[in-house]
Amino acid sequence: MVATKDTLALPKTLEEFMAWEPEDGFKYEWNDGEIIKFIGMNKTQVFIYEALNQLFIEKGLWKLGTFISEYDVQLTGIQMRRPDIAFLSKEQIALTKQGEDEIPEFVIEVISGNDKANKVEEKTVEYFKAGAGGVPLKVLWLIYPDNKTVQVYTSLKQAQICYDDDICSASPVLPDFEIKVNDIFA
Repeated sequence: MVATKDTLALPKTLEEFMAWEPEDGFKYEWNDGEIIKFIGMNKTQVFIYEALNQLFIEKGLWKLGTFISEYDVQLTGIQMRRPDIAFLSKEQIALTKQGEDEIPEFVIEVISGNDKANKVEEKTVEYFKAGAGGVPLKVLWLIYPDNKTVQVYTSLKQAQICYDDDICSASPVLPDFEIKVNDIFA
């Protein structure tokens, strides 16, 4: 990382990272002392978020919780990630109001050309391992806009690759949240 005014005093602990307010326009994640720089959602990711959010609203799922983008998720005491999209139930929202760190049960990552395969895999493992102490992640979608495919994980060992008219489901978290791959990219 090139040293700039904002990066001269990089945080050295998770606590410092959580209080850090960089002014360079980038977003950051924390992984055991590593600061991971990324750009916020691009146009394609926003269009995908809009399609999924519209489905969420149309199905009335907003009554069960919220669909949020780039939410800070404290995976462990040394890891803070920002999934592109996450679902938090009403119960989880109530717990966050009490200061609890809640891991969403349903997370979506929209993979860009800048994402490295090994880092995506690393993050996938982190998401599923993080819920050991509380409510674990139950569904992870990895959306690949360039290939127009979606990988739907329900565990580290259970994944389905979807394309064309295949239906992606957020079951068991949100059984009514189903969409054809083609409709995600329409």
